[in-house]
Amino acid sequence: MIAAFLTLRIVSKDAAPLVAPDAAAVHRGVARLIENIRSVISIDRIKLEHLVAAQIAGGHVILADYHGVGKTSLARALAGSIRWQDEDLYAGSVPVDRFKRIQSTVDLLPQDILGYNRFRGNGAEMMFNKGPIFAHFVLCDEINLLTPKTQGSFLEAMEEQAVTVENTTYRLPDPFFIIATMNLKGVHLFPLPEPQLDRFMIRISLGYPPAGEEAAIILQHGRNDAWDGFAPVIASRELLEWKAVVDDVEIHPDVIDYVVACLRATREHQDLSMGASPRAGVKISRLTRALALVRGVDYVTIDLAKEVLVPALAHRLAPRDPSIETADIVAEIRDSLSVDRARSASRDRSV
Repeated sequence: MIAAFLTLRIVSKDAAPLVAPDAAAVHRGVARLIENIRSVISIDRIKLEHLVAAQIAGGHVILADYHGVGKTSLARALAGSIRWQDEDLYAGSVPVDRFKRIQSTVDLLPQDILGYNRFRGNGAEMMFNKGPIFAHFVLCDEINLLTPKTQGSFLEAMEEQAVTVENTTYRLPDPFFIIATMNLKGVHLFPLPEPQLDRFMIRISLGYPPAGEEAAIILQHGRNDAWDGFAPVIASRELLEWKAVVDDVEIHPDVIDYVVACLRATREHQDLSMGASPRAGVKISRLTRALALVRGVDYVTIDLAKEVLVPALAHRLAPRDPSIETADIVAEIRDSLSVDRARSASRDRSV
């Protein structure tokens, strides 16, 4: 049975080739997805667009918030909005899940996430027991409860879309998307190291809802049938098609110059001990292209770049004074730099 499936990076020979949708078609599909999620989750539409754009761009997301604001429900609603096919449920010879939740605790080990080898029965043959990382959508709840060693088990998966267990590398499915939630306060918390934070495309905070929305949440979710009628609205194939056209979205050199100027400004800022890496610029480029598709256009504007700077950069920076909010620094840089200044600086560097 396993031999009847190919890895998700290769469409099965019986499937039609991926169709390249235009920006308008992506916009219509994303609108269906967003409305479906918002039918059960109260969330700002702009933040949800950023999250969906990060998924389309091949990135991963941190939800940094307090308890009980809907982080886990949001991840479940996103995964539950996708209609999966039989061939989606294998990555090579390894079966994968549609959605998997990892509840982080301080005693969790890397093999509890990645998987491990064990002897089959009483014989000498080894078999691989997959971990919960083998899923299309992975929710890592309270990731900063994990020890640094266990946090590190995500690095290869996030960067290479693969995991290595005892010298054997296993490909992860496509699409593959990690949503990690992070506690803002609490005990036994381990800060995420900078290299790992740098691999998350954006950091979002859902925040507390307005009073009117909070009353609606209580009315809807105070019932056992709150999720009745919720069903998938997007085929998994559509996600792959959207992802395939991100590179076709135009991004003008002036936009690139502006992003570069912002990155360089973080490295020179007096309140930061560590600025943004070149990887941050790559992530912003892909995120803005995907967000353009979400909005139904096939080009990136300066306004789109400005819109994503704070969620895409703030978590990558290290302040000299822990009481300083890096988001405020990024907003200051964003508002102080003009396109003309960025273009002029780019010309000066090329001379």
